[in-house]
Amino acid sequence: MSDSGKSMGTLGAQAQAQDPVARGRLLLVDDEENILKSIRRVLRRGEWDIETATDAEAGLRTLERFHPEVVISDFRMPGMNGVEFLTQVKLQEPRAQRIMLTGQADQQAIEEAINRSEIFRFISKPWNDSHLVLTVKSAFEQYALHTENDRLYRVTQEQNAELKQLNAELEERVALRTRLLSTAKREWELSFDCMETPLAVVRARDFAVRRANVAYAQVARRSIEEVPSDVPCHQYLFGRDTPCQGCPLPSAMETGKGARGEVQQGGRSYVVAAYPFAGDDRAVCTYRDVTEEQAMTRRLIETEKMAAVGQLAGGVAHEINNPLGGILAFAQLMSRDAGRSEGDLESLKLIEESALRCKRIVESLLKFSRHSRVEDRRLFDLSKCVEDAAVLFRAQLKSMPKVELKLGLKDGLPKVYGDPGTLAQVVLNLLQNGLQALPRAEGRLSLETGREGDRTFFAVTDTGTGIEERHLPRIFEPSFTTKPPGEGTGLGLSIAYRIVQDHGGTFQVDTHVGQGSRFTVFLPIPLQLERLP
Repeated sequence: MSDSGKSMGTLGAQAQAQDPVARGRLLLVDDEENILKSIRRVLRRGEWDIETATDAEAGLRTLERFHPEVVISDFRMPGMNGVEFLTQVKLQEPRAQRIMLTGQADQQAIEEAINRSEIFRFISKPWNDSHLVLTVKSAFEQYALHTENDRLYRVTQEQNAELKQLNAELEERVALRTRLLSTAKREWELSFDCMETPLAVVRARDFAVRRANVAYAQVARRSIEEVPSDVPCHQYLFGRDTPCQGCPLPSAMETGKGARGEVQQGGRSYVVAAYPFAGDDRAVCTYRDVTEEQAMTRRLIETEKMAAVGQLAGGVAHEINNPLGGILAFAQLMSRDAGRSEGDLESLKLIEESALRCKRIVESLLKFSRHSRVEDRRLFDLSKCVEDAAVLFRAQLKSMPKVELKLGLKDGLPKVYGDPGTLAQVVLNLLQNGLQALPRAEGRLSLETGREGDRTFFAVTDTGTGIEERHLPRIFEPSFTTKPPGEGTGLGLSIAYRIVQDHGGTFQVDTHVGQGSRFTVFLPIPLQLERLP
C-alpha cells in the first residue's frame, strides 16, 4: 500500500473514531489473504462484526450462518466470480448491501454486475482507506434505511388495513345512522302532517314560512305541495301585506317563551300560539279557528239568559196568581149583590173575564216554566197543550199587528202520553221560528192539531221565506242557524227535535223557498187507548 494510502487510512481511522456508527455484520470475500487482512485492519475501528471467506463457496456458507448486512466481494475469484456470488447474495439476503472490489481492467465486469446483481458501490484497487470506510458506513446506513423503510412499510400496511377496517365500520355506522335519521325524519313528517291543528315553522325576522303541515295548507285553501318557502305567513294564509294585528310571534321571540294572541281575518277568529326555538330565529306557530266556539259560547250565554228569564217569569206568574184569584173572587161576589145596576154588572163582568184571561195566561206560563221530570209524564189532551202554548205566544203578537195567528185545533183527539210542559215548549219554538221567517214581520201563522192513523199530530205553518234545500239536512243540528247574529241561538230546533224523539215522535218538514214552511210533529197514541170503543 502506498504512503498516500496509509495516510488516507490514518485519516479514515480518525474519522471513524470521531464518528462511530452502530454495530453491524460485515462479510469479506477475497481469494487473497493479504487483501482480507488489509481491509480488516482499515475497518477494525468501525465496531462492526466482520467475517471473512477466501472463495465464493465459503462465502455462501458463511452467508447462511452469519446473515451479514453488508457484503464486500472481489470480482476475480477461482470458481464462482464476484458477480455470480453477489447475485446469489441478492437472492438469499435481498436487503444486504453489496460492494465489489475491482481492478482497472474490469469495466465490462462492472457493467455486468450493475445489470445482474445491483451492486451498491464499487471500490477500485488499490483503494483509499477513507473512501473505503465511508463506503462501508454508507452501506450500513443504506441497509438501516431499507430496514426502516420495510418496517415503516409494514407498519403503514398494517395501519392501512386498520384504517380500511375502521373506514368500513364507520361507513356502516354512517349508513345505519343515515337510515335511522331518514326513518326519524319520515316519522316526524308524518306526525307533523297528521296533526289536525294547523302548524307552521316560521322565521321570526320576516315571518317566512319554512315548513307547514296539511292542516295549515287547508286553512289557506291550497294543497301542501303549494306551500312556498320564504313567503310571509300573513300573505300565504290571509293574503295580507302586513303582519296580522295581535300576532304573538314578536312577543314570543322577545321573551323566549310561548305566547298567544287572537287574530281576526275574513270574519273568522284564530287563536295563534308561538313557541320559539332555543337559540334560533324560528318558532312553531299553531292556529286554532275559534269562530264556531265563540259563537257557541254566545249562544249558550243567551240560552242561560232565556232559562233565567223563564225561571223569573215562573216566579212572577206564581206571585201574580194569588192577587188574580182575589180580584176574580171579589168581582164574582160583587156581581151577586142585589141592587146592582146594569152598568155595574157589565163592568164587573169585564173585570171577571179579564181576570180569567190573566189567570189562563199565568197558568200556561207556570206549566211552561216548570222543570220536566219523569213523574210529570201523564196522559193529556194534545189540543189543550197546544192551545196553552198559543195563549202565551199571542202576547208576543201584540206588537206585530200585521202577523195573524190562525188556530185549527181538533176536539176529541185520543190522549197522548208525555210531558205537556216540554211539548208546549216545542210548539213555542216552532211558532217563534215561523215568526222569524216572516219577511218584514208580516204574514200568517197557522197552528193545528189532528189525527193520522195511529198517530196524533200538531203542525205549525208559516208564509215566510222557506228553507233552502242545502240547509234542510242541518236544520236540527245544534247551533246551526241561518238567522243573523242576535236573532237566533240555533238551539231551538235541536232542543225541539230531542224532546219529540224523547216522546217517541217524529218530525216532518215541508218547505218551499219564497212560499213558507210547515213543521209537523207526529206523536204515537198509546195502545190501550186504541182499543177503547
